[in-house]
Amino acid sequence: MHWAIIVIILLVVIVFVALTIKIVPQQRVGVVERLGKYHRLLTPGLNILIPIIDQVRVYHDLRIQQANVPPQTVITKDNVQVQIDTIIFYQVIGPEQATYGISDYVYGVRNITTATMRQIIGKLELDETLSGREKISTEIRIALDEATEKWGVRIERVEVIDIKPPLDIQEAMDKQMKAERNKRAIVLEAEAAKQDMILRAEGDKQSKILKAEGDKEARIREAEGLRQAQELEALGEAKAIQAIAEAEKNRIELLRAAGLDENVLAYRSFEALTEIAKGPANKVFIPANTVETLGSIGAIGELFKAAKAEP
Repeated sequence: MHWAIIVIILLVVIVFVALTIKIVPQQRVGVVERLGKYHRLLTPGLNILIPIIDQVRVYHDLRIQQANVPPQTVITKDNVQVQIDTIIFYQVIGPEQATYGISDYVYGVRNITTATMRQIIGKLELDETLSGREKISTEIRIALDEATEKWGVRIERVEVIDIKPPLDIQEAMDKQMKAERNKRAIVLEAEAAKQDMILRAEGDKQSKILKAEGDKEARIREAEGLRQAQELEALGEAKAIQAIAEAEKNRIELLRAAGLDENVLAYRSFEALTEIAKGPANKVFIPANTVETLGSIGAIGELFKAAKAEP
């Protein structure tokens, strides 16, 4: 009997403690009602409640949450049905408003997203819809922010995951994309061929220019070499003539130093000319203006003969 009473007392104590002490994890809060009316929030850590009088209505997770919106079939401005998948990231920033402002804020966010999406897509054509994911996401987030502000919920981000047009339109788009890719390939190939021809022509042009420059340089060098050779040859001839003149001058100087005058030199030259003319095949042509000189030379010769006859 005593053991039964002790067990009952222990159970009562355990229940009392369980109703009195509440431990809340980090990033979570609890909404406490006292006698059915909002009283306060349970913060992370140890919290004390009055049993029976105080009750925890709900716990809220303060971390960023995500809600998947079921795929929605909407009609574009050009009457094309597309299926859109959306995901929403939100965070509870007002636990009291999230508890008493709306019965189910997740359900409300999904419904507002669906309605807003239909309005947005109804103003866009198919091409704008397929290329305007960022615009659609931004407009949905703005509409959700206006509605969820009084719910204690903040919309962090809205992402349009996928936009699926009808199968026949998708096949037509695939064909169009394939044709566009083929067109781009042909254009790129033509552009490459054009660039190749331009580069080849430019290379040929540069080659001809360089060859012409080389030929020009070769001709210039050849002309310069020929000019220098002619200058050297003329210089050599001038030096040779100068050397001959110097030698003749020295010879004449030596003859004069030996006491021979101009008449004697002329006579010696005449004798040499006579010896040359003695050959059977030798012919000597004497200019007319040298006859008088030869006459004088003959007289001089007679004088030399007379001088030799005298002992």
